[in-house]
Amino acid sequence: MSIIVENISKRYDAQKALDQVSFDIKKGEIVGFLGPNGAGKSTMMKILTTYIEASEGSAKVNGHDIQHQKKKVQRSVGYLPEHNPLYLEMYVREYLSFNASVYKISKDRIEEVIESTGLTPEANKKIGQLSKGYRQRVGLANALLHDPEVLILDEPTTGLDPNQLVEIRNLIKNVAKEKTVFLSTHIMQEVEAICDRVIIINKGTIVADTKLSALRENQDQIIEVEFDYRVEDVLLNRLPHVKAVKNTHDFTYEITFATDTDMRPTVFDFAHDNQLKTLKLNQKNKNLESLFRELTAD
Repeated sequence: MSIIVENISKRYDAQKALDQVSFDIKKGEIVGFLGPNGAGKSTMMKILTTYIEASEGSAKVNGHDIQHQKKKVQRSVGYLPEHNPLYLEMYVREYLSFNASVYKISKDRIEEVIESTGLTPEANKKIGQLSKGYRQRVGLANALLHDPEVLILDEPTTGLDPNQLVEIRNLIKNVAKEKTVFLSTHIMQEVEAICDRVIIINKGTIVADTKLSALRENQDQIIEVEFDYRVEDVLLNRLPHVKAVKNTHDFTYEITFATDTDMRPTVFDFAHDNQLKTLKLNQKNKNLESLFRELTAD
């Protein structure tokens, strides 16, 4: 395993940011760490990079204990924090050379990273002159300098425009071919575009851990229907294959069915049999976004 987390908790005075968090990540996986703001994502990543210490529990990164082998953990991890710390007055190549000197990295490696992250046209510019997208590339290049086995990326696409989003996503996917990537975000599309697996955290607790392929294969069917009159939930629950019924607004309902069969004709027939008018009838799939809302709703 590239990352093993066992019963990690973190307290800030009386506040518990993480509560008995456990998971593991295999070598070569791209795992999205998803959760609302304040859920504990950044705290978990800072613990794994040895930036802060856990209050309880243990973890290993590339076989190295985060508490007793901090230097080895740091050598094997590339970290891009949420707020990318850059020296804006330095030139791109100058900045990377400065950081490379810490690891005694060769000039050849610096040029290799500049090329692989698409920074060659900007290498002689000041970082302060770059767009947000290129600044993120500089941060990612810096995380890759020492050729780490694991990349930990905290909100790497925050604030980027749609074109920059695609560029950084493609860059991460390309880099991930040879590395384990643990990526935190609160953007569902980010996980669906990049990751093999998603871990969802809410209020410091893991609430889901699933492969994206399994989520797609096991989607429930959701029918959104609006009648002209209120219907008792108990009647809708008698429909075949019903898993859940939710009154979303006035006479509008979301009915979840555990079947691949299109249930719209059944709902339409129900309305006809009960002398109801059907004002709206839509089919929706239960995707990552709906799972996220379900698990993180207050």
